[in-house]
Formats: sequence, structure tokens, C-alpha cells
Amino acid sequence: MTKSKHLICGIHITHRLEHSLQVQQVLTEFGKNIKTRLGLHEINDASDEPNGIVLIEFVGSEDKFDEFAQKLNEIVGVEVKKMVFNHT
Repeated sequence: MTKSKHLICGIHITHRLEHSLQVQQVLTEFGKNIKTRLGLHEINDASDEPNGIVLIEFVGSEDKFDEFAQKLNEIVGVEVKKMVFNHT
């Protein structure tokens, strides 16, 4: 029996207004693999915070997840962190 995994991707986007279109294109490309998506950014009275974080719960193979993360990491201003949790 194959154990499944929770694949979580943390995406840090600098200058999100500048880079968000490229990130969205990758998210759309892998849309069938995205179970949950949560976007976080700070807002203050003076102006919007230029950076943001997107958390993704990914479904599919770990190879597909790595392809997804690699495409995101190729975008200037984007940093990706991978988290893998094995089911017990």
C-alpha cells in the first residue's frame, strides 16, 4: 500500500504587484493540482506591503510538485519552500 503525503508549498513574492502575473500563470498551469490556496499580505495605513506569501496544498506526485516549485523559483523575486508530511 502506497502512503500518501501532504505536499505544502510556501511562496514568498517580493514586489507582488510586479511579479504576481507570472506567479498566477504558474498557478493556473498547475490548477488541477492545487487543493488549497491561501494568500497573505500586510496592509497598513500608508500603503500596501509590497511583499506577500501564498500557501499551497498540492495534490499529485512529488515529481509534479517539484516541477511546480521549479517553475515558480525561475521567476525573479519569488522564493519557494517545500514542506512534505507523510501520512502515518
